Amino acid sequence: MSNAVFNFPKTYNEPVLSYIKGSPERVKLVAALKELKSKKADIPMYIGGKEIYTNEKVDIHPPHELKHKLGTYNKGGSSHVKQAIQAALKAKPAWEAMAWQDRAAIFLKAADLLAGPYRARMNAATMLGQSKNAFQAEIDAVAEWCDFLRFNAQFMRDIYADQPISDPGIWNRMEYRPLEGFVFALSPFNFTSIAGNLSCAPALMGNTIVWKPAETQIYSAQVIMQILQEAGLPAGVINLVFVEGRTAGDIIFNHPDFAGLHFTGSTGVFQKLWQTIGQNLSLYKSYPRIVGETGGKDFVIAHPSANPEAVSVALARGAFEYQGQKCSAASRAYLPASLWPVIKKKLVTDLKSMKMGSPEQFDNFINAVIDEKAFDKITSYIKQAKKDKGAKILVGGNYDKTSGYFIEPTVIQVDDPKYVTMCDELFGPVLTIYVYEDADYKKVLTILDSTSPYALTGAVFANDREAINLTSERLKHAAGNFYINDKPTGAVVGQQPFGGARASGTNDKAGSIMNLYRWVSARTIKENMNPPLDYRYPFLD
Repeated sequence: MSNAVFNFPKTYNEPVLSYIKGSPERVKLVAALKELKSKKADIPMYIGGKEIYTNEKVDIHPPHELKHKLGTYNKGGSSHVKQAIQAALKAKPAWEAMAWQDRAAIFLKAADLLAGPYRARMNAATMLGQSKNAFQAEIDAVAEWCDFLRFNAQFMRDIYADQPISDPGIWNRMEYRPLEGFVFALSPFNFTSIAGNLSCAPALMGNTIVWKPAETQIYSAQVIMQILQEAGLPAGVINLVFVEGRTAGDIIFNHPDFAGLHFTGSTGVFQKLWQTIGQNLSLYKSYPRIVGETGGKDFVIAHPSANPEAVSVALARGAFEYQGQKCSAASRAYLPASLWPVIKKKLVTDLKSMKMGSPEQFDNFINAVIDEKAFDKITSYIKQAKKDKGAKILVGGNYDKTSGYFIEPTVIQVDDPKYVTMCDELFGPVLTIYVYEDADYKKVLTILDSTSPYALTGAVFANDREAINLTSERLKHAAGNFYINDKPTGAVVGQQPFGGARASGTNDKAGSIMNLYRWVSARTIKENMNPPLDYRYPFLD
């Protein structure tokens, strides 16, 4: 039995490797890509520590190479959801009783496995399954998930160390119990690290998990489970199921032991889940914790004092890295007329220089969007913009899904700041720009703040400090992550805790201690060393 308070190795952000030509990491990654493509995977569900195979096999294809089959996954049904819940509840007593340092050790080991022997495989799986280029995969699937695993362990220790004061003769203590029941983790396709964190963060605090990933992220989800198993995660702590959303929801949200939802996805789905949970409150043993990060219509606004070249680069990167399929991607921009000619020239030139194709070709900046549904939605907006008089395609606008779901990086200039692509979340490589008269900057701030229901990320570019302060104050509720002279993407764990409010979620800040507090239920313990022996208080004399 331990009788010490332990310190962790120094917590740090995992270095992002460059993958330049000839580098050791690139050689390993190319080999991993070839190895994965040479095989046909048969990906099982993981329930109670066992690999579960079914008779319903679903093919997996790279979004950028539809003719190639990576393998299949085993689709489950309602019986598998029930098994996953039973496995989570069975594993819970031993898991929550395990010493916190032992739980931490599992996830710290997972981080080192990811950064070391699994690095190339994780990047390759994310590149192939989700069509991310090598750099985008590295910062997501490896660096960010490493950061979540390591920083969360430190945050856990900090939470446990937060104790109340005690008067003489009294010893007050606080213990941080896991939630009573199981947690449902529902993860998206676009960030492998988010998929890992949605299940691992609550698990670290002693909870057990039923995890349903997006269908288009299953290929890399298996690598997550392989890493966790090798790190020593006990059976049943995290149970991975591949089922329809409604199938999972009908069972999970009607179960008395449902204790929490950790979600990243669309606003519409999140609102529906919240409504369902609310309607079922009387069924549950306790009020479930609901933590969600949803959509965004993220903005960049440039003041006339801004550096136009910096604005252009921020738009090129912020709007089009990973094909704009980031919750934080720059989707709308408000640019002053005085700077517009310089910004426009550089932006158009840069976008025309971007190569598009398979992420296996390392000189391709743009890859495929995730699936046909996304392709059809995004291109419908481009088609309409080509018809509308108040909209003009400045660059891009072409697309093709013959061999993969490819959409050129597209910039639309509009006359109306409330044009549909300035308001709707497209989640793709489309940036809409409104050019304003310099004197109207304050008016544009009001328009920006009232245009979208979302409030996830946003950025201001200015050299005038008064303009920066004004913008920050006027837009204080418009973005949970606000950037000054930087693109609105690329939040780093421990540095820029991530999350937004309004229709963008509960703002529980993944990558900070705030998120972990949501997965514990505190119990205060008061111990009286010398309890009174007479009911009478002195004032009665």
